Amino acid sequence: MVLRDQLDIRVHAAQRMLERNISVDDVLVVLNTGATIEEYPDDTPYPSRLTLGWVAERPVHVVWATAVTGRIVVITVYEPDSEEWDNTFRRRRT
Repeated sequence: MVLRDQLDIRVHAAQRMLERNISVDDVLVVLNTGATIEEYPDDTPYPSRLTLGWVAERPVHVVWATAVTGRIVVITVYEPDSEEWDNTFRRRRT
């Protein structure tokens, strides 16, 4: 279980959360109940992943990584665009 004090929310992610009306509690819901739908093993400085979760009826994507310290680095957060994602928000449209 990821707790609030384990999060390292990057400036970019914080800005996007504010713009998109996504709270820290929403991010915790996604991280604790969501499913990883993509992995980015070549990302630096840490391999990252994209997790889909649902906050009430709203789909939310969180891109995050685990730092060597064990802290959860939140890279970006957004509501997926239905034109880019299928109706499950798990797969990108081709």
